[in-house]
Amino acid sequence: MSTSEAPMPVVTPAGATVPGVTHHLTEVNGTQLHHVSAGTTGSPVLLVHGWPETWWAFRKLIPLLAGTHRVHALDLRGFGDSSADGTQFGEHVAAEDLHHLIQHLGEGPVHLVVQDISGGLGFRFAATHPEDVLSLTAVESTLAGYGLEALADVNDHGSWHVGFLGAPGIPSLLLPGRERELLAGWAYPLMNGTAGAVTDDDLDELVRTYARPGAWRGTEGLYQSLFADDGGTRALAQARPLAVPVLAVDGANHPATAATFRQVSAGEVDAVHVEGVGHLVAQEAPEALAAAILDHTARVDERH
Repeated sequence: MSTSEAPMPVVTPAGATVPGVTHHLTEVNGTQLHHVSAGTTGSPVLLVHGWPETWWAFRKLIPLLAGTHRVHALDLRGFGDSSADGTQFGEHVAAEDLHHLIQHLGEGPVHLVVQDISGGLGFRFAATHPEDVLSLTAVESTLAGYGLEALADVNDHGSWHVGFLGAPGIPSLLLPGRERELLAGWAYPLMNGTAGAVTDDDLDELVRTYARPGAWRGTEGLYQSLFADDGGTRALAQARPLAVPVLAVDGANHPATAATFRQVSAGEVDAVHVEGVGHLVAQEAPEALAAAILDHTARVDERH
Protein backbone atom coordinates (compact mmCIF):
# COMPACT_ATOMS: atom_id res chain seq x y z
CA MET A 1 0.00 0.00 0.00
CA SER A 2 1.31 3.41 -0.92
CA THR A 3 0.76 6.84 0.51
CA SER A 4 0.74 10.23 -1.13
CA GLU A 5 4.21 11.74 -1.52
CA ALA A 6 2.92 15.31 -1.18
CA PRO A 7 0.07 16.59 0.99
CA MET A 8 -3.19 17.28 -0.79
CA PRO A 9 -4.28 20.92 -0.93
CA VAL A 10 -6.84 21.61 1.78
CA VAL A 11 -9.87 23.77 1.04
CA THR A 12 -12.36 25.46 3.31
CA PRO A 13 -15.55 23.39 3.46
CA ALA A 14 -18.48 24.90 1.62
CA GLY A 15 -20.89 23.46 4.15
CA ALA A 16 -20.89 21.29 7.25
CA THR A 17 -17.81 19.44 8.43
CA VAL A 18 -16.56 17.02 11.10
CA PRO A 19 -13.66 17.59 13.52
CA GLY A 20 -10.46 15.98 12.26
CA VAL A 21 -11.62 15.91 8.63
CA THR A 22 -9.90 17.87 5.86
CA HIS A 23 -11.64 18.89 2.63
CA HIS A 24 -10.17 18.74 -0.86
CA LEU A 25 -11.14 19.61 -4.44
CA THR A 26 -9.36 17.53 -7.07
CA GLU A 27 -9.49 17.49 -10.87
CA VAL A 28 -9.78 13.88 -12.01
CA ASN A 29 -11.16 12.22 -15.13
CA GLY A 30 -12.51 15.45 -16.58
CA THR A 31 -14.39 16.60 -13.49
CA GLN A 32 -13.75 18.19 -10.10
CA LEU A 33 -14.43 15.98 -7.10
CA HIS A 34 -14.93 17.12 -3.55
CA HIS A 35 -13.55 14.61 -1.06
CA VAL A 36 -12.62 14.52 2.60
CA SER A 37 -9.94 12.65 4.48
CA ALA A 38 -9.19 11.67 8.06
CA GLY A 39 -6.73 9.40 9.84
CA THR A 40 -2.99 8.99 9.29
CA THR A 41 -2.26 5.30 9.81
CA GLY A 42 -3.49 1.93 8.64
CA SER A 43 -4.87 0.70 5.36
CA PRO A 44 -6.99 3.11 3.28
CA VAL A 45 -10.78 3.05 3.24
CA LEU A 46 -12.84 4.78 0.53
CA LEU A 47 -16.49 5.56 1.39
CA VAL A 48 -19.01 6.04 -1.45
CA HIS A 49 -22.45 7.43 -0.66
CA GLY A 50 -25.84 6.51 -2.13
CA TRP A 51 -29.04 8.51 -2.62
CA PRO A 52 -30.30 10.87 -1.28
CA GLU A 53 -26.87 11.40 0.24
CA THR A 54 -23.47 13.03 -0.06
CA TRP A 55 -20.25 12.35 1.85
CA TRP A 56 -22.20 13.71 4.84
CA ALA A 57 -23.88 10.31 5.15
CA PHE A 58 -20.59 9.13 6.73
CA ARG A 59 -20.23 11.97 9.24
CA LYS A 60 -20.59 9.57 12.20
CA LEU A 61 -18.72 6.65 10.62
CA ILE A 62 -15.52 8.46 9.62
CA PRO A 63 -14.24 9.16 13.17
CA LEU A 64 -14.89 5.54 14.15
CA LEU A 65 -12.71 4.27 11.30
CA ALA A 66 -10.03 6.95 11.30
CA GLY A 67 -8.31 5.69 14.45
CA THR A 68 -6.96 2.68 12.58
CA HIS A 69 -7.39 3.60 8.90
CA ARG A 70 -6.70 6.40 6.46
CA VAL A 71 -10.27 7.27 5.52
CA HIS A 72 -11.51 9.05 2.40
CA ALA A 73 -15.09 9.90 1.46
CA LEU A 74 -16.14 11.67 -1.72
CA ASP A 75 -19.06 13.39 -3.30
CA LEU A 76 -19.71 11.55 -6.57
CA ARG A 77 -19.75 13.73 -9.68
CA GLY A 78 -22.99 15.66 -9.78
CA PHE A 79 -23.47 15.31 -6.01
CA GLY A 80 -22.59 17.37 -2.97
CA ASP A 81 -19.82 19.87 -3.66
CA SER A 82 -18.38 17.98 -6.63
CA SER A 83 -18.85 19.43 -10.08
CA ALA A 84 -22.24 19.10 -11.73
CA ASP A 85 -20.95 20.46 -15.04
CA GLY A 86 -20.55 18.37 -18.17
CA THR A 87 -22.66 15.74 -19.84
CA GLN A 88 -21.25 12.44 -18.58
CA PHE A 89 -22.90 10.94 -15.53
CA GLY A 90 -23.72 7.40 -14.43
CA GLU A 91 -22.12 4.18 -13.24
CA HIS A 92 -19.46 3.80 -15.93
CA VAL A 93 -17.92 7.24 -15.58
CA ALA A 94 -18.32 7.28 -11.78
CA ALA A 95 -16.43 3.98 -11.54
CA GLU A 96 -13.60 5.50 -13.55
CA ASP A 97 -13.66 8.54 -11.27
CA LEU A 98 -12.89 6.24 -8.33
CA HIS A 99 -9.97 4.73 -10.21
CA HIS A 100 -8.50 8.13 -11.05
CA LEU A 101 -9.09 9.49 -7.56
CA ILE A 102 -7.26 6.57 -5.97
CA GLN A 103 -4.37 7.09 -8.39
CA HIS A 104 -4.27 10.77 -7.46
CA LEU A 105 -4.33 9.99 -3.75
CA GLY A 106 -1.62 7.36 -4.12
CA GLU A 107 -3.77 5.18 -1.88
CA GLY A 108 -4.33 1.98 -3.80
CA PRO A 109 -5.48 -0.60 -3.11
CA VAL A 110 -8.34 0.45 -0.82
CA HIS A 111 -11.08 -1.09 1.24
CA LEU A 112 -14.11 0.08 -0.72
CA VAL A 113 -17.42 0.78 1.04
CA VAL A 114 -20.51 1.45 -1.09
CA GLN A 115 -24.16 1.76 -0.23
CA ASP A 116 -27.56 2.03 -1.84
CA ILE A 117 -27.44 3.03 -5.54
CA SER A 118 -23.63 3.25 -5.50
CA GLY A 119 -23.44 -0.54 -5.28
CA GLY A 120 -23.54 -0.78 -9.07
CA LEU A 121 -20.68 1.59 -9.70
CA GLY A 122 -18.73 0.03 -6.83
CA PHE A 123 -19.16 -3.44 -8.28
CA ARG A 124 -18.14 -2.18 -11.73
CA PHE A 125 -15.08 -0.45 -10.30
CA ALA A 126 -13.97 -3.51 -8.32
CA ALA A 127 -14.53 -5.82 -11.31
CA THR A 128 -12.71 -3.64 -13.84
CA HIS A 129 -9.94 -2.33 -11.56
CA PRO A 130 -9.25 -5.20 -9.13
CA GLU A 131 -5.75 -3.88 -8.54
CA ASP A 132 -7.33 -0.88 -6.78
CA VAL A 133 -9.44 -2.86 -4.30
CA LEU A 134 -8.48 -4.80 -1.16
CA SER A 135 -12.05 -5.60 -0.15
CA LEU A 136 -15.60 -4.52 -0.88
CA THR A 137 -18.26 -3.72 1.69
CA ALA A 138 -21.76 -3.24 0.28
CA VAL A 139 -24.43 -1.70 2.52
CA GLU A 140 -28.16 -1.96 1.76
CA SER A 141 -27.51 -2.41 -1.95
CA THR A 142 -28.41 -4.53 -4.93
CA LEU A 143 -27.52 -4.46 -8.63
CA ALA A 144 -29.14 -4.15 -12.03
CA GLY A 145 -29.99 -7.65 -13.19
CA TYR A 146 -30.07 -8.96 -9.63
CA GLY A 147 -33.13 -7.33 -8.13
CA LEU A 148 -32.66 -3.59 -8.48
CA GLU A 149 -35.26 -3.41 -11.24
CA ALA A 150 -37.89 -4.71 -8.83
CA LEU A 151 -37.54 -1.52 -6.82
CA ALA A 152 -39.00 0.37 -9.77
CA ASP A 153 -42.06 -1.89 -10.08
CA VAL A 154 -44.81 0.13 -8.43
CA ASN A 155 -47.27 -2.70 -9.08
CA ASP A 156 -45.25 -5.03 -6.84
CA HIS A 157 -44.28 -2.91 -3.81
CA GLY A 158 -41.63 -0.89 -5.66
CA SER A 159 -41.27 2.87 -5.32
CA TRP A 160 -42.23 5.58 -7.79
CA HIS A 161 -39.00 7.48 -7.20
CA VAL A 162 -36.77 4.95 -8.98
CA GLY A 163 -38.38 5.44 -12.37
CA PHE A 164 -38.88 9.15 -11.77
CA LEU A 165 -35.23 9.79 -10.94
CA GLY A 166 -34.14 7.73 -13.93
CA ALA A 167 -36.34 9.61 -16.41
CA PRO A 168 -33.92 11.69 -18.54
CA GLY A 169 -34.11 15.36 -17.60
CA ILE A 170 -37.24 15.07 -15.48
CA PRO A 171 -35.67 15.50 -12.00
CA SER A 172 -33.72 18.55 -13.20
CA LEU A 173 -36.93 19.95 -14.66
CA LEU A 174 -39.26 19.38 -11.72
CA LEU A 175 -37.21 19.22 -8.52
CA PRO A 176 -35.27 22.51 -8.31
CA GLY A 177 -36.92 24.61 -5.62
CA ARG A 178 -38.57 21.54 -4.09
CA GLU A 179 -35.50 19.90 -2.55
CA ARG A 180 -36.62 20.33 1.06
CA GLU A 181 -40.08 18.93 0.37
CA LEU A 182 -38.60 15.84 -1.29
CA LEU A 183 -35.69 15.15 1.05
CA ALA A 184 -36.93 16.34 4.44
CA GLY A 185 -40.62 15.80 3.79
CA TRP A 186 -40.56 12.41 2.05
CA ALA A 187 -37.25 10.59 1.45
CA TYR A 188 -35.62 10.74 4.86
CA PRO A 189 -38.79 10.07 6.88
CA LEU A 190 -39.38 7.02 4.66
CA MET A 191 -35.84 5.62 4.77
CA ASN A 192 -34.83 6.44 8.33
CA GLY A 193 -35.89 3.91 10.95
CA THR A 194 -34.11 5.43 13.94
CA ALA A 195 -35.48 8.46 15.76
CA GLY A 196 -32.92 11.25 16.03
CA ALA A 197 -30.43 9.71 13.62
CA VAL A 198 -30.93 12.49 11.08
CA THR A 199 -31.29 15.97 12.55
CA ASP A 200 -32.66 19.19 11.12
CA ASP A 201 -29.06 20.39 10.72
CA ASP A 202 -28.24 17.25 8.72
CA LEU A 203 -31.21 17.87 6.45
CA ASP A 204 -30.14 21.50 6.02
CA GLU A 205 -26.73 20.33 4.79
CA LEU A 206 -28.27 17.86 2.33
CA VAL A 207 -30.79 20.38 1.04
CA ARG A 208 -27.94 22.89 0.56
CA THR A 209 -26.10 20.59 -1.83
CA TYR A 210 -29.12 19.21 -3.66
CA ALA A 211 -30.28 22.79 -4.29
CA ARG A 212 -27.10 23.76 -6.19
CA PRO A 213 -27.39 24.49 -9.92
CA GLY A 214 -27.33 21.21 -11.85
CA ALA A 215 -27.41 19.21 -8.65
CA TRP A 216 -29.79 16.54 -9.96
CA ARG A 217 -27.51 15.45 -12.82
CA GLY A 218 -25.60 12.97 -10.70
CA THR A 219 -28.81 11.42 -9.41
CA GLU A 220 -30.24 11.20 -12.93
CA GLY A 221 -27.10 9.53 -14.23
CA LEU A 222 -27.00 6.79 -11.61
CA TYR A 223 -30.68 5.95 -11.91
CA GLN A 224 -30.58 6.06 -15.71
CA SER A 225 -27.78 3.49 -15.53
CA LEU A 226 -30.29 1.03 -14.10
CA PHE A 227 -32.64 1.37 -17.06
CA ALA A 228 -29.83 1.40 -19.63
CA ASP A 229 -28.02 -1.62 -18.18
CA ASP A 230 -29.48 -4.10 -20.69
CA GLY A 231 -27.77 -7.07 -19.06
CA GLY A 232 -24.39 -5.35 -18.82
CA THR A 233 -23.92 -5.88 -15.09
CA ARG A 234 -24.82 -9.54 -15.30
CA ALA A 235 -22.44 -10.01 -18.23
CA LEU A 236 -19.64 -8.29 -16.32
CA ALA A 237 -20.30 -10.45 -13.27
CA GLN A 238 -20.10 -13.58 -15.36
CA ALA A 239 -16.88 -12.46 -17.05
CA ARG A 240 -15.22 -10.90 -14.01
CA PRO A 241 -16.80 -12.03 -10.74
CA LEU A 242 -15.45 -10.29 -7.68
CA ALA A 243 -12.29 -11.94 -6.41
CA VAL A 244 -11.80 -9.74 -3.35
CA PRO A 245 -13.37 -10.50 0.04
CA VAL A 246 -16.87 -9.06 0.27
CA LEU A 247 -18.87 -7.95 3.29
CA ALA A 248 -22.61 -7.54 2.73
CA VAL A 249 -24.41 -5.40 5.32
CA ASP A 250 -28.20 -5.32 5.40
CA GLY A 251 -30.58 -3.24 7.43
CA ALA A 252 -34.29 -2.99 6.68
CA ASN A 253 -33.97 -4.77 3.34
CA HIS A 254 -32.30 -7.90 4.74
CA PRO A 255 -31.17 -10.15 3.05
CA ALA A 256 -31.10 -8.36 -0.34
CA THR A 257 -27.48 -7.21 -0.21
CA ALA A 258 -26.07 -10.57 0.80
CA ALA A 259 -28.20 -12.41 -1.76
CA THR A 260 -27.07 -10.07 -4.52
CA PHE A 261 -23.36 -10.01 -3.86
CA ARG A 262 -23.10 -13.76 -3.37
CA GLN A 263 -24.22 -14.06 -7.00
CA VAL A 264 -21.47 -11.80 -8.34
CA SER A 265 -18.54 -12.99 -6.21
CA ALA A 266 -16.10 -15.79 -6.86
CA GLY A 267 -14.64 -15.61 -3.37
CA GLU A 268 -15.85 -15.31 0.18
CA VAL A 269 -18.89 -13.23 1.12
CA ASP A 270 -19.58 -12.50 4.77
CA ALA A 271 -22.98 -11.12 5.77
CA VAL A 272 -24.08 -8.91 8.66
CA HIS A 273 -27.65 -7.96 9.47
CA VAL A 274 -27.99 -4.78 11.52
CA GLU A 275 -31.38 -5.26 13.10
CA GLY A 276 -33.82 -2.59 14.19
CA VAL A 277 -32.77 0.06 11.66
CA GLY A 278 -34.12 1.38 8.38
CA HIS A 279 -32.23 1.82 5.13
CA LEU A 280 -29.67 4.41 6.31
CA VAL A 281 -27.30 2.11 8.21
CA ALA A 282 -24.30 4.47 8.24
CA GLN A 283 -26.43 7.24 9.67
CA GLU A 284 -28.63 5.16 11.99
CA ALA A 285 -26.16 2.62 13.39
CA PRO A 286 -22.61 3.91 12.80
CA GLU A 287 -21.12 1.98 15.71
CA ALA A 288 -22.50 -1.36 14.49
CA LEU A 289 -21.44 -0.65 10.93
CA ALA A 290 -17.97 0.46 12.01
CA ALA A 291 -17.53 -2.70 14.07
CA ALA A 292 -18.46 -4.87 11.09
CA ILE A 293 -16.16 -2.96 8.73
CA LEU A 294 -13.22 -2.94 11.15
CA ASP A 295 -13.52 -6.68 11.75
CA HIS A 296 -13.66 -7.29 8.00
CA THR A 297 -10.73 -5.02 7.12
CA ALA A 298 -8.58 -6.41 9.93
CA ARG A 299 -9.01 -9.94 8.63
CA VAL A 300 -8.19 -8.86 5.09
CA ASP A 301 -5.18 -6.80 6.18
CA GLU A 302 -3.72 -9.77 8.04
CA ARG A 303 -3.33 -11.51 4.69
CA HIS A 304 -1.49 -8.63 3.02
